Amino acid sequence: MTHTPNKLETLMFDIGAKAKKAARQLAISSTETKNQALQNAANELRAAAPDILAANVEDMKLAEAEGVNQARLDRIMLDEARLEGIAQAIEAIITLDDPVGRSLARWQVPSGLDIDRVRVPLGVIGVIYESRPNVTADAAALCLKAGNAVILRGSSEIQNSARLIHDCFARALTAAGLDAHAAQIVPTPDRAAVSLMLGGLNEQIDVIVPRGGKGLVGLVQEQARVPVFAHLEGVCHVYVHEKADLDMARDVILNAKMRRTGICGAAETLLVDAACAETHLAPLLDALLAEGCAVRGDAASQKANAAVTAASEADWYCEYLDAILAVRVVDNIAAAIAHIDTYGSNHTDAIVTSDAQAAEQFLNQVDSAIVMHNASTQFADGGEFGMGAEIGIATGRFHARGPVGLEQLTSFKYAVRGSGQTRPK
Repeated sequence: MTHTPNKLETLMFDIGAKAKKAARQLAISSTETKNQALQNAANELRAAAPDILAANVEDMKLAEAEGVNQARLDRIMLDEARLEGIAQAIEAIITLDDPVGRSLARWQVPSGLDIDRVRVPLGVIGVIYESRPNVTADAAALCLKAGNAVILRGSSEIQNSARLIHDCFARALTAAGLDAHAAQIVPTPDRAAVSLMLGGLNEQIDVIVPRGGKGLVGLVQEQARVPVFAHLEGVCHVYVHEKADLDMARDVILNAKMRRTGICGAAETLLVDAACAETHLAPLLDALLAEGCAVRGDAASQKANAAVTAASEADWYCEYLDAILAVRVVDNIAAAIAHIDTYGSNHTDAIVTSDAQAAEQFLNQVDSAIVMHNASTQFADGGEFGMGAEIGIATGRFHARGPVGLEQLTSFKYAVRGSGQTRPK
């Protein structure tokens, strides 16, 4: 029996068809045209700042009324500085090399064929996200520069500010002579729209990127019928090696945990080498507690500071996204790596040490998308990697891993040039 699309399906399939058409135009648009659209978008954001901030106040009020926790409220909140940061991130993307059309490798084979591997856009990207209105701009800007159309579906808690940010891109695209449907936002809070996107909208979505909590990402990974770029959790570790400078270790862990507790790059577990625990553990705990961080630790950590509560097995797996940290003393670097391998989420892990050999061992043996030496895990961000911005962090092993920026939003094709060759029978 033929299925007759309902009203929502008709709406979503129309969005998909318009995105597919716009993607074809973007794929062959010049770098100059795309950059002009991006500059237009940054200008529009600045001009619309009062309206966007007012809309964000409404989003915050609704979220507070629903009892949203402080970490999530921080992700929702926009102020003048954050909005300017969004505009600057768009302008940073303008300065990046356009990956589309770039030759990755070129060679000739004995038949005389000239083979060129060339970067091409992915097509239409669906972005499903919670809490962060800035994702609206980051995703639209990155997809635009990489020649992809984007369908944005933000959560209801950011619907007012996300809609106005999207409107800036629609105006920017039109002013640059591009199809405004290259960046569309789903206009309904109906959750069935998400299911339709995960189904691919009649094969019109090429990739899905979820940005949000474990519940959302797990749902997407379970139900998506198209490829997904995502990480399920950010259980990030900082390991203080026996040859770590105490002041550096203190600075790194305080920043990694407390700078912004609600982001996926925030540290959730501190591992301290037994060889330096006598000199390093208590000062690190004192500093964390003084900053308002609750600490859940092993027996050694509890002995070092009476304010430390006992950690359960579940704590080693936990992504708190809050001012809470799990702390454990480990025997050596091998034990630290084993702990990360057992409890980590392959997102971001860091070592603090002055021992170059130990650092290389950690960097080589920890199997995470991002591995750091003497740096805060909160640098796990495409903007901090020089990518201008990111559409998310991927912890899978296929196509994209780590910050998903311009290059990760492209694939490649082979352009083969011949002179009449035919293959022998």
